[in-house]
Amino acid sequence: MTENLNGKAKRGSSFWKKATAATLAAGMLVGGASGVYADGKDKNDSKHGAKHAAKQEAKDAKASQGKVKIEFNLDFRDLNERDWKWAYEHIIRLASKQVFNGYADGSFKPRNNISRIEAIVAAVRLLGLKEEAEKPENRNATLNFKDFKQVQKKYPWAVGYLKVALKNDLFEESDAFVQPDKAADRLWSSILLVKALKLEDEAKANMDAELKFRDADQIPAASVGYVAVAVEKGLITGYDDNTFRPNKPVTRAELAALLDRADEQLPDQGATAITGSVQSVSGSTLKVKPSGGTVVTLTLASNVFVFRDGDKVSASALKAGDEVLVRTYEGKVVFIEVKKESEEDRSTDSGKVGTITLNAEGKIATLSLVKTVNGVTGSVVYNVSDDVEIAGDEGELSPNRNVVVTIENNVVTRIDVQS
Repeated sequence: MTENLNGKAKRGSSFWKKATAATLAAGMLVGGASGVYADGKDKNDSKHGAKHAAKQEAKDAKASQGKVKIEFNLDFRDLNERDWKWAYEHIIRLASKQVFNGYADGSFKPRNNISRIEAIVAAVRLLGLKEEAEKPENRNATLNFKDFKQVQKKYPWAVGYLKVALKNDLFEESDAFVQPDKAADRLWSSILLVKALKLEDEAKANMDAELKFRDADQIPAASVGYVAVAVEKGLITGYDDNTFRPNKPVTRAELAALLDRADEQLPDQGATAITGSVQSVSGSTLKVKPSGGTVVTLTLASNVFVFRDGDKVSASALKAGDEVLVRTYEGKVVFIEVKKESEEDRSTDSGKVGTITLNAEGKIATLSLVKTVNGVTGSVVYNVSDDVEIAGDEGELSPNRNVVVTIENNVVTRIDVQS
């Protein structure tokens, strides 16, 4: 059973709070070529994910020296928008930032459990501390964990991340072991994210909170405040049966959702992307005007990933006036998210519902509006989007109801039922 994460993830003011990239050069890179573990030999076995981390890190080190070329991929072969709708946007956003990537064989393995070392590395990268973690003095640090020698031998590339995690209070003061291969469960992950958001004082102030989960008695007293804050901030939710399941291992898809939610609440970490309004799209050329800046001309990668209203679309669906977040890799645009749609080609109409037709899937295909203009009554028929939003009066739509419809590109995308 998957965590109750259904629904599209919408971003508002938090995005524009981070929009500090007006002066970015067009060639801004997303980051290193690797995400958190990437190796095609995983065989869909979650416990093998960490096993190949050192090998992948070595590949990435060579890549940084120009010896190996690693392709940037956001089109994972085992991840489709329909089956993974609750996690899809979260995964793509994090992969576009190179916080949490897929595997070299083109898969993401969303069902695989995540290990603690993977989660710690991802959290440090989410905080914008990847470069600091990979400085030589941090990579070569000696830490006082009792299992440090084993960690150093198996995950030498992760030492710098552990040092930065310690510096940023992501560990408990009583932690004597890293336990890198131990599964990151829901309780441990919640505490990690609350610490990453610097909400530890708030968590300690909520240790007497009354958790409403049926299995709240399974949450240790010293962790109650962390869970309360994680739930209150919307970082994690319970399940449909009102359980929290603190000891349940977190999957890669679930961790992506947790990290992406935390990212929305992080303070500005500095410019990591180009943000602005689309001026034009022609072939592989995209022109964007950052807020307060001058127009920049960008080249679209052949596999550019475009999100518009939570759906993957082609670059040709971008419109002048769309407000977008753009990420580039090796000088080409690899990811675009439309944050606010252009109001060009958008209009409204009103009238009484006449006829409604359905498609083979039982969804509304067309809708006719009956209206009187200058004493003449007639009707107009509109095509309706598959994911049309019906609002007002509990969404009850039937003939003769007064409605206001929103039309984009000659398709009804929203129906407001008048009471």
